[in-house]
Amino acid sequence: MTTLVVGGAGYVGSHTVVALHAAGRDVVVLDDFSNARSDVVGELRTLTAPNLAVIEGDATDRAAVRRLCDEHDFDSIVHFAACKSVPESFSEPLRYYRNNLLSTLNLAEVAIERGIDRLVFSSSAVVYGMPEQLPVTEETPPAPQSPYGTTKLICERILADASACSALRAVILRYFNPVGAHASGRIGEQPIEAGQNLVPVVMRVALGSADRLQVFGDDYGTRDGTAVRDFVHVMDLAEGHLVALEADLGTQSSCVFNLGTGIGTTVLELIEAAEAATGRRIRYEVVGRRPGDIAESWADCSRAADEMGWRARRGLPQMLADHWHFVNRCADGSA
Repeated sequence: MTTLVVGGAGYVGSHTVVALHAAGRDVVVLDDFSNARSDVVGELRTLTAPNLAVIEGDATDRAAVRRLCDEHDFDSIVHFAACKSVPESFSEPLRYYRNNLLSTLNLAEVAIERGIDRLVFSSSAVVYGMPEQLPVTEETPPAPQSPYGTTKLICERILADASACSALRAVILRYFNPVGAHASGRIGEQPIEAGQNLVPVVMRVALGSADRLQVFGDDYGTRDGTAVRDFVHVMDLAEGHLVALEADLGTQSSCVFNLGTGIGTTVLELIEAAEAATGRRIRYEVVGRRPGDIAESWADCSRAADEMGWRARRGLPQMLADHWHFVNRCADGSA
């Protein structure tokens, strides 16, 4: 049982590597380190094995993917590699289409060539766009509101069509908003470029490395006017990928699962919970909405529970406590 984890040095990818190793799987990581720090490799080897194979390479390079598959006997692939910023995808749409689609095409083609029969794809709830009914189910019609979301939906279709005419079985995981870190504090969300993901900015404000948080809009039709999201612990997501690798799909050539908690939290509620978790005041200012942002989104995860036996086990207080532990460890130089 050797799994190729593409994008395995990134946020969700690195936690999934740890979960797969803990379950007894051999893991090989492929990452181009375009949005992951090289020092995560040492932390991963501490949490898994000193000889964990980590290869720097680009999944858009088909020849490189083929060579890697020739060197290892993979039975499965987990695909995280993607450009993933909604705002950035509006300013650089062609880069998003090129990277996200080409990496998926290459991995699907090489998997079929090499007889690799399970591919788990990291998709996103952004494919749903502005759902008319909540909670969001897998039957909710996709309507992405950004180039990033559109690339994820196209990749899903690529994998579904590839699976329909081959022995490849694709499991597509549409997960909601990852938060938290490994309980050790050794790995967490630490991108190369500081983005605008809510919780990392909240934590920077709590640390004092940022003056205040920008809240993008307080005029939504929600209970306090701010956007509602379904936050899910990154280790719950990591364990979801392990379950997806081992799930009995029956006669399905491909399938789609939501991964979330099923609980919607507003931005202001998240700030209040973060203040409780950190013991710090989170200063914020309300600014205008961003392109592509939606008012409310939270998941119905009953299909994942019924068909894979997966449920989120960690609540918002633990998500924020673990995230805070990680950023403090980074701040004091121990990570």
